[in-house]
Amino acid sequence: MSDSTSDTPRETATPSPAHPRFAEALAELGLTVEVRRFPEATRTAAEAAAAVGCDLAQIVKSLIFTADSEPVLVLMDGSARVDVERLRAELGAGTVGRADADLVRAATGYAIGGVPPFGHLTRTRVLADRGLLAHDTVWAAAGTPYTVFPLDPASLIEYAQGRVVDVRERTS
Repeated sequence: MSDSTSDTPRETATPSPAHPRFAEALAELGLTVEVRRFPEATRTAAEAAAAVGCDLAQIVKSLIFTADSEPVLVLMDGSARVDVERLRAELGAGTVGRADADLVRAATGYAIGGVPPFGHLTRTRVLADRGLLAHDTVWAAAGTPYTVFPLDPASLIEYAQGRVVDVRERTS
């Protein structure tokens, strides 16, 4: 391989701060987004909202659950919690529970706190809570606990091949 520099865009482009697998998924989709990298981790929705400077509800949590032992991705806004019973009913599953860290990494290829809404190792069912659609822009992890990207929620759900559902816990 030559050490000479080239003017080709591929070799002169600034590498994306996104996880390489997620950057590849963006490229495959033909999707260009602004990926922001922060010096401090944004593992929680509250940390991400503070770093971005947006409402907590504009952060997309990519949560892996198991439904009858099969992984399922739930996209939920950062201010809400998933109602597991509503999720179970929506999926028609016998049992539903939160996936452990090992299953999250095995199913998605990413660690908890950095799971993006798409670009996973395996294809899973994706459910997106309707509450995400209340915003013009939402922010989701770009494959690491230090990176996020903005997108309109309808497009994000479409790229994730998700189905819009109502699975948030109801507040009294």
